[in-house]
Formats: sequence, C-alpha cells, structure tokens
Amino acid sequence: MTVESLQQRAEDHLRFIREAMGRASSFTAIPGWGGVLMGTTALVAAVLAARTSGEQQWLEIWLADAAIAVPLGAVTMAHKARRVGVDLARGTGRLFVFVLMPPIIAGGVLTVALAARGDYELLPAMWLLLYGTALVVGGVFAVRLVPVMGGGFMFLGALAAVAPLHIGNLLLAVGFGMLHIVSGVLVIRRYGG
Repeated sequence: MTVESLQQRAEDHLRFIREAMGRASSFTAIPGWGGVLMGTTALVAAVLAARTSGEQQWLEIWLADAAIAVPLGAVTMAHKARRVGVDLARGTGRLFVFVLMPPIIAGGVLTVALAARGDYELLPAMWLLLYGTALVVGGVFAVRLVPVMGGGFMFLGALAAVAPLHIGNLLLAVGFGMLHIVSGVLVIRRYGG
C-alpha cells in the first residue's frame, strides 16, 4: 500500500467517525426565544379566537397564528443553529427537521379536509396530537426537553379529543401558548437561547 492510499483510508475513516458522532449527538439548536415568541402569539390567537362569533373566524385566527409562528420558529432555529455551529442540513439537525415535517404536513392536509366538511371540533385535538407527535419523534435526536414537551402536547390533544371547541381553544392556549413559553424559558436557561 502506498502512503497516499493509507492517507486516503485514514481520511475516509475520520469522515465516517465524524458523521457517526454528528448523528449520535443531541440536536441543541432548539430556539428558546422562538418558543417564547411562538407561545406569546398563540396566547393572543387564543384570546381573539375565543371572542369570535363563528367557527370559520376561529379557524382563520389560528391559521393566521400558524402563518406567523412557523416562520418565527424556523428563523429563530436557523439563527440559533448558526450561533451554536449546528448545520440544519446535516447530521442531527437534518434528522430533527426531517422527522418534524410528516406530522406537520399531515396536520395541514387534515385541517383542509376537516374545515371543508365544517368539522371544527376535532381541529384542536388533531393539531395538539400531531405537533406533539412531531416533537416526540424529533426528540429522539434532540435534548430531552423536546420529547417531554411533545408528550405534554399529546396529553392536551387527548383531552381536546373529547372536549367541545371552546375547551379545545383553551387547550390550544395551554399547549401552543403556555407550554411553548415554559419550554422556551427552560431552553434559554439550560441551552442558551
């Protein structure tokens, strides 16, 4: 074997080890401030939604909140990832983002289908359960707080599944509002913003 081939093999082994370590480490770019901000917008949405006169308006308020919260979470996650040196396109960052998407997409599809049928009662349960599922599954690659938070969302979703819409709205406030804020504060304290 030549020195060049030995050097190439050593580089290949090092690359493999780095990639394996990257997959084994916990995703730490969870945006604490993003959670606080998303929770705040959800509390505002819950108050506004509770004051609506119809289910369609209620849905429009929550969809407007999602249109604000999703980009807010994405931007704050990207900012924190850059700050802590995590690549969202590789390793645990990629895996975390990748496993979040199927439940979120399923929630979008089911929201359209249920709203088209005029069935609004199950929307809070579905949103809480699918978001919780995304966090539990994504939490396999993240810090322990993420799957715990996901379990909290799933518990609230189970309660919302048997509750009328006005109680479902309250449970959305507790989950997307308070649970995001409390988790965000814990992330800020434990993992730096």
